[in-house]
Amino acid sequence: MSAHLDPARKHDFAFLFDVRDGNPNGDPDSGGMPRTDPETGQGLVTDVAIKRKIRNVVALLQEGAAGYDIYVESGVALNAQHERAYAALDLDPKQRRKSEAEAQQWMCQTFFDVRMFGAVMSTGTKPCGRVQGPMQLTFSRSISPVLPQEHGITRITQTRQDDIDKGESTEMGNKHAIPYGLYLGYGHFSAPLARRTGVQSQDLEIFWRALTLMFDHDRAASRGEMALRGLYVFSHDDAFGRAPAHQLLERVQAKPNPDVIAPRSFIDYTVSIGNDLPEGVVLAHLVG
Repeated sequence: MSAHLDPARKHDFAFLFDVRDGNPNGDPDSGGMPRTDPETGQGLVTDVAIKRKIRNVVALLQEGAAGYDIYVESGVALNAQHERAYAALDLDPKQRRKSEAEAQQWMCQTFFDVRMFGAVMSTGTKPCGRVQGPMQLTFSRSISPVLPQEHGITRITQTRQDDIDKGESTEMGNKHAIPYGLYLGYGHFSAPLARRTGVQSQDLEIFWRALTLMFDHDRAASRGEMALRGLYVFSHDDAFGRAPAHQLLERVQAKPNPDVIAPRSFIDYTVSIGNDLPEGVVLAHLVG
């Protein structure tokens, strides 16, 4: 088994992705503008946005496969997912302590994202408890400051011929985008927590594959061109780790080339990976 597929090991990883002429993660509190750090001008992409893309790809890769349902799914109430556990196991919600524990185990076995990311499932009349997931992601931050822009557009709004004959067929709108941004994000996998939720080697294999494919199957005009440029997994030889995560992840560096004033493509950066690894840690370059 390759080290990065072993759920009995601790894993820390870094990933690089970029966007050109698109909005990688709009902020609803700012009218959908790309998220930024107001002090530095660097772009931000939330962990929630990345997890959503991973969930969507897993649903495509493992459609219909047992154990790979998605808990946080568009258009499905979370309490309805809880009810599936109670119905499948014929549990009595009045016996809360016993039923909640059994339902929680069923949720971990049935839903990939509960097993990997965890979930708070303590709401409703049929609760399933709280699961602390072994796989956690950080916000991703752009290497250089980004320039959020608002582009005016016209769009078709009328469907009745009478309105079109009156010249009322379009209205002004807008789209938000940045010209270019290269982002760096981090993730961590805890083997002790994975043992509690029942993560298997196949789950890790599916996760890494979904991470590499998440932009290829999440295309949208508003997101422009997005691509995963690097995925670097530091795997420890035990469950608790041989070195602090930050010391490993700091080995992944991306810097704009000296002659570049305004980066507009991946080739405007130089990526370096420190290979002087501590004893008991191996590095897998899954992308890049």
